[in-house]
Amino acid sequence: MKLLVISDDYWHPAEVVEKGLSSLNEKYEITYVRCARDILTPEYLAQFPAVLLFKSNTVNQANRNPWFEEGVTEVGPKEFREYVENGGGLIALHAGNCWKEGDEMEALIGNYFINHPPRCPVSVHFEKSPLTEGCEDFTLRDEHYHIGITAKDIEVFARSTSHGDDTQIAGYTRKIGKGHVVVFTPGHVLSVIEHPSFLRVVENAVRYCTAE
Repeated sequence: MKLLVISDDYWHPAEVVEKGLSSLNEKYEITYVRCARDILTPEYLAQFPAVLLFKSNTVNQANRNPWFEEGVTEVGPKEFREYVENGGGLIALHAGNCWKEGDEMEALIGNYFINHPPRCPVSVHFEKSPLTEGCEDFTLRDEHYHIGITAKDIEVFARSTSHGDDTQIAGYTRKIGKGHVVVFTPGHVLSVIEHPSFLRVVENAVRYCTAE
C-alpha cells in the first residue's frame, strides 16, 4: 500500500519523523515529502489512500513562513477536506495538530493547539478500539500536547497524563464524507515515534482509514 508522509517544520525536523517511522518502510510503499508547498497537488494527493500529516503550518525546518499561502499553495485546507470527503484517510500525528483556533485545518482535524508544558514524562493510556489493537500503555519523556477539541463527532481511543493529574485527549477518530480523520498527539521525540505502541497505532490507523 502507498502512504504519503508529510513532515518537516521549524520545531519538528523531518529527520526525526523519517527515522522513527523507518521500520514501516518494509510494510508500505512510503513517500516522504518535506517541502509540501511545491510538491503536492490534488492529483498527487489522490494517489495515496492515506496520508500521515506530521507537519505544522511552516514551509520547512529552515523557513517559518506559512506553508499554506493563497495563490501559491496547490494543496491547502480546502483540498485536504476534499481528499478526505472523497474517501482519503488523514492521520494527524503530533505536529499535525498544531493549528490555530479558527483555521480551516482546525475545522477539518477537529482541534486546535493550546500549548504544552516543558518536556516531561507523559503516560499514554489506550481505550478499547480498533485503533488500539495490540497496543500497551506506555510512559516516555515527550511534549504533552494540550488541544482544544472543536469537533462534536469524535470517538476517543487514547488519553495522556503528565504531572499526576493533567489528563488530555490524545487520540480520536472522526468520519467526514467517505473518509476518516485520525488524531494522535504524542511523538515529539524519536523514542516515542519508535515505540511499538506508537507504530501500532499508525498501522491500525492506516488499516482503519483504508478498510472497505
